[in-house]
Amino acid sequence: MLNIVLSNYLFSQKSAFSSKDLIVKANYTEQIKNRLMATGNVEVRYKNVVLFADRIEVDTETKEVFAEGSVVIQLPNEVIECESIHFNLDSSEGELKKVLGMVQPSVFYEADNIQRKSENTFLFEKAKISSCSQPDPRWNFSFGKGTFKKDEYIEMWHPVFSIKKVPVFYFPYIRYPLKKDRATGFLMPQMGVSGQKGFFYSQGFYWDMSRNMDATVNFDYYAARGMGGGLEYRYLFNGGTGGQASFYYFDFKKDPLSEGLDQDGTKNAFILRLQHNQPLPSGFKLVANIDYQSSYDFLREFDNNFRRAIVSNRRSQAYISRSWSYFNLSVRASNMETHFVQVGSSIISRNLPSVVFSSSKIKLFSPLYFSFSSDFTRWEYGWESNYKNKTQKRSQSLSFQPTLTLPFTEIPWLTLNTSLSARYNLYFQTYSPNTSKVVNEPLLSNNYIIRTELIGPVFSKIYYDFQNIAKLKHIIEPSLNYIYETPISSFDRIITPKGRFYRSHQMNYNLTNRFIVKQNAMPKEIIAVGVNQTFFLVPDEESPMQAYKVDGKVPKFSDIYGFLRFYPSSKYTFDFSVGLNPYYWTFSKLRASIILGSQADPLFLRINWYKSLNPYREETLYNRHQVGFYSGLKIPNLNLEALAEIDFNIEEMELLYSGFALVFNYQCIDIRADMRVFYFREIYYSNQKPEMQFRITIGLGNIGKTTDFLGGMGF
Repeated sequence: MLNIVLSNYLFSQKSAFSSKDLIVKANYTEQIKNRLMATGNVEVRYKNVVLFADRIEVDTETKEVFAEGSVVIQLPNEVIECESIHFNLDSSEGELKKVLGMVQPSVFYEADNIQRKSENTFLFEKAKISSCSQPDPRWNFSFGKGTFKKDEYIEMWHPVFSIKKVPVFYFPYIRYPLKKDRATGFLMPQMGVSGQKGFFYSQGFYWDMSRNMDATVNFDYYAARGMGGGLEYRYLFNGGTGGQASFYYFDFKKDPLSEGLDQDGTKNAFILRLQHNQPLPSGFKLVANIDYQSSYDFLREFDNNFRRAIVSNRRSQAYISRSWSYFNLSVRASNMETHFVQVGSSIISRNLPSVVFSSSKIKLFSPLYFSFSSDFTRWEYGWESNYKNKTQKRSQSLSFQPTLTLPFTEIPWLTLNTSLSARYNLYFQTYSPNTSKVVNEPLLSNNYIIRTELIGPVFSKIYYDFQNIAKLKHIIEPSLNYIYETPISSFDRIITPKGRFYRSHQMNYNLTNRFIVKQNAMPKEIIAVGVNQTFFLVPDEESPMQAYKVDGKVPKFSDIYGFLRFYPSSKYTFDFSVGLNPYYWTFSKLRASIILGSQADPLFLRINWYKSLNPYREETLYNRHQVGFYSGLKIPNLNLEALAEIDFNIEEMELLYSGFALVFNYQCIDIRADMRVFYFREIYYSNQKPEMQFRITIGLGNIGKTTDFLGGMGF
């Protein structure tokens, strides 16, 4: 039996009703049995529910409430305003008309009607939602029907996305997440137009499978080329097992290549990528990687990541390894394929498998150390045509190399490391004597290797300021490395991947200058300048330079290599390297990298310039000369960020790629519009024009953006 206290006052005075949990205050109250009526500035409090209205009727037994006129109800993490409400204070079930509300973490909604099925589940009719806090939200979703799951999501059927009052997108279905953590649902799409592929649309769906795994499903539509879809799966299990697997398939609307190009590009294409790490019993570890595409031409034409589109590789490898005490074991199988567009063919290298068992240095007695390395290798190497004709190079061998090392560090400014190794090799296949015919005649070879590394004498000088505080230390560090391998008998019978046998007998000399300052009480190298060269003492037929000849003679000197590195801070760096050929007096390599600022700064710039030239051959697949720029500018007053990237082929004096983007980011919305031009794709289209793309994507509150499977969100 409720203990009811009822007081009636004049209209201008407050009336009150109070029970154990229920309190009603109003200008006027009246009770008939269990039915309580109140009008005028009504305030109802029940447990953690507070309700304000102009008029209410409440059943004090069942806790059913009907309220109308400027109704406001406050619940934990929720505030609702409506015209009328029929509501049960215990179950939180009921119906609301003409509703305005807010749920944490600041999602605003309005609806003609809301059915509260439970404390956590509501049904919306003719509603709008937005996470913008402005009186006139910058964006909203409007929909006919939807389901609200408290602290989880708002599910909408046939929503229309609008910016201000302008409709932009229509979706058959979308789920807007309410929690800050990841949540299952559709991502905001990308769309745009390409001069060659027509209108395109990319839609992603994110699946929060569990705490330790998730997946993203992508769908891409190109009006003039066809459609594709992809799946990315990410996982992490107890014990450290984890990785990522992705698969993409594209169904061509018509042949993507004109007559005369690589015919594998006319087929439907797929991409498979895998990264997997897994601890195994007894301390072993498994690592597997796959990066495979069925068609190089498909990747070159469709991949929107410029760096990946111009490099054609297929890679797959798996290895098992274990380390304990001084010893290491690894078993590796791999396949590496590099495609050369210039010749329309690929070089393939395989290890099936490679087993390495080695040790680190074990101290025998001061100062002598022992170590060893042994391996079994079964390999194949050749052009794609060699594999088709079964004429690729192949062999298998077993080797063992024990090493004794004697370091000398007694003099502070001088270090001397000397080692002596014996190498034993058993080749299971060899060339028949004086022929290029491969026979199953084993060959056992052995030789000895002497290595000497001399660092020093090292000179240094410290510079002080006027207060006699050390500011700069200059170190001059010369070094000399000498390697000698004793000759190997019958070396011409040994099968090597590139058909040439190399033996080391050479001397490398270099000089390095280092400049060190003190930053945060720690030494930091800010400038390093060095130069080095190798002198070959080995006979011509065993020299690594035997493929390069000058006036019919094998060169004895390598190129002269120099470098300059300037790292005053992590945000500002300059790195320059050069290779000078001493026979043709021409630069074989020039490389410069400049970084000014970081992407978090208002302004940043990255410049990469690279030139390579083989002076021994007029034409080579590896000659290159190009420069790349990547820059960004933030304009806080306009809430804008501008990005630009350009790659230019200096050799041919033509652009390879250019990309420009504008990002507008203001409170609850960010819009990115970018334009990309792929000049190197001209060959794929009959009109011989570069491919130009324009795309736009929008980010909204808790809904992420659809990422481009064929390239990602960046340039």
